[in-house]
Amino acid sequence: MSALSHAASDSATMLRRNLRHALRYPSLTLSVAGLPIIFLLLFVYVFGGALGTGIGGSRAQYLDYLVPGIILMTVASGSLMTAVAVSVDVTEGIIDRFRTMAISRASLLTGHVIGSLITTMFSTALVIGFALALGFRPDAGPVEWIATIGVLLMVTFALTWLAVALGVFAKSPESASNLPLPLQLLPMIGSGFVPTGSMPAGLRWFAEYQPFTPVIETLRGLLMGTPIGHSAVTSAAWCAGIALVGYVWAKTRFNRNRAR
Repeated sequence: MSALSHAASDSATMLRRNLRHALRYPSLTLSVAGLPIIFLLLFVYVFGGALGTGIGGSRAQYLDYLVPGIILMTVASGSLMTAVAVSVDVTEGIIDRFRTMAISRASLLTGHVIGSLITTMFSTALVIGFALALGFRPDAGPVEWIATIGVLLMVTFALTWLAVALGVFAKSPESASNLPLPLQLLPMIGSGFVPTGSMPAGLRWFAEYQPFTPVIETLRGLLMGTPIGHSAVTSAAWCAGIALVGYVWAKTRFNRNRAR
């Protein structure tokens, strides 16, 4: 068996392990969708009337505006669970046991990445389904939905590698649960909840140039038919950069821990 096929086989084994954990504790997967759904209900039914008027529409139009930001918040919530799961493996000794076995070292992290990608996309589908039940009515056709899935896979992959790095870096699962929290807030400090033009100058500059805003605008354009402009290219560049940083950081930190 070649080194590549050996790594692929071991990665598949680690993926099955992570998916079995997800099936054994489905509440963890459902909790990824929990906070975004709460924010969706809060902002639509408590603030939706005022905010809908602020964007020149109604509560229903504000729901359509809000959903892309809520979707991205769901992806960010999935990264928190990934960081905790990786930290648990690193700090509780299971990684040390795997290191004594004839297992590809790359498979340990790859299994977490692919498993998190699957569970996060499942949670995202739940949130989108809930939004549709509330009255979300996208204009997207089959091609736009396929492109939307592609964008979601891209940003989920990038944030998952960053979360894996944070999980390896964290000293404990408790600290790992806190490190990704800013990722959940970034959609709110962008164009996810209100247009960036309504913000003060300094905050508007940050909101327009932070990584989540172009992703939100790309999703909004695909789902609702609003102009996308350069947002898709900017989103791809941000996701590639985040994924690269997360991968290099995770691999470097993981190898450093292994050498101890």
